[in-house]
Amino acid sequence: MGKADVVPTPGVSSDTPAFDAVVVGAGPAGSATALALARAGRSVVLVERGPFPGSKNVYGGVVYGRVLDEVVPGWWNEVPVERWVVRRSTMMMTGTQSLAVDYRSAAWGEAPYNGMTTVRSRFDNWLATKAVEAGAQLVTSTVATGLLRDGHGRIVGVRTDRDQGELRANVVVACDGVNSLLAKEAGLMAPAEASHHTLGVKEVLDLPGHVIDERFGLRRDEGVDIEMLGCTRGIPGGGFLYTNSDTVSLGVVLSLPHLAEAKVRPEELIADLKNHPSVAPYLRGATLREYAAHLIPEGGYDTMPTMVTDGMLVAGDAAAMTLAAGLWLEGVNFAIGSGLAAGRAVDRAIAAGDCSAKGLASYRSDLEGQFVLADHKRFRKAPALVLSERIQQRYPGLICDLVDGMFTVTNPVPKPGGVRLTRSVAAKHGVKLRQLAADTVRALRVFG
Repeated sequence: MGKADVVPTPGVSSDTPAFDAVVVGAGPAGSATALALARAGRSVVLVERGPFPGSKNVYGGVVYGRVLDEVVPGWWNEVPVERWVVRRSTMMMTGTQSLAVDYRSAAWGEAPYNGMTTVRSRFDNWLATKAVEAGAQLVTSTVATGLLRDGHGRIVGVRTDRDQGELRANVVVACDGVNSLLAKEAGLMAPAEASHHTLGVKEVLDLPGHVIDERFGLRRDEGVDIEMLGCTRGIPGGGFLYTNSDTVSLGVVLSLPHLAEAKVRPEELIADLKNHPSVAPYLRGATLREYAAHLIPEGGYDTMPTMVTDGMLVAGDAAAMTLAAGLWLEGVNFAIGSGLAAGRAVDRAIAAGDCSAKGLASYRSDLEGQFVLADHKRFRKAPALVLSERIQQRYPGLICDLVDGMFTVTNPVPKPGGVRLTRSVAAKHGVKLRQLAADTVRALRVFG
């Protein structure tokens, strides 16, 4: 869609909506919204600031595709996948130790699959293409600079950085990412708090596909997802390693305020991870292809903005829909789910002739009835637990030392009993048994 296409049509009043909806941001949430609306027969324009969808988007590397089953039947036959994740590992670490809970499933390597590694520049472009094929109009290299309002203060479109680039619509759907400028301008989002965000930083390392297969015990289209705790020098957060077809994504996710206090550069922590004895053998001979960073909304359910106002909805990262619950760090599937719900809500509102906040209210109820808000609500206390001081700074070493004590042969000294060993190791790490018991109960309540 060229520059002339965003100029108001001659002979049409500038107050007349040119579209049923303007969707800002062609990431997974925006493209899913546009796809749902286009398939419903609505006129929709999808605005993307990059030269193509996905060109500016960053994430860890895994997408869970169940949400696509009804949207693109047999999506796995055409999606630009790198590898199908058949092995999932959670690793507790110290500087010299690690303990991994490692799960592998042959079923995850067969249709309909569980998760995949993919490159956002390819995946996002693929999903946006689906929306365009359904009838959505895509405008790239265009920044939405602000909201348009009518005389009553109702949102009626967006301004862009193009000449005469006002886009008027019945509804604006803000999918413009974390710390959304449009959501703030609409009064839906409070000023950002650093404590509700983490910084994700990763390196993409070149490694031949056959080498990845050999080192990780994989076949050509199989992949690994390794999540790590205890590898960030005590800064709340964690690490990750994902395998792609001929690259490995390695990175860390870090609490913003604690990172600032520590005065450590993220690349130093990635260097630590690359040199760790449990990671280094996987990466021998790998070379750096790219380095990227992304702000992640990790505050969870209790920090989400108001999602609806007159003439506007918020979806995806703009609505803080990243599930950061320790065992899970998921975002793309929640973005797609919220985008589809946004599209359905806008379609219903237009059909009813009511695009006010009341007319769009079905969006929230739709989200609450499916995994998007149900999972966030269920695990609303997980971020505070996962980022707590004992979980981050004490338990990785405690658990590694406990296992070390269990498996170290002490002959001729008798093996210590479990309670005695646990008490001794816990004391070494400044943890009392009652604290350990309390944290165990708390974790069961959060994840149970």
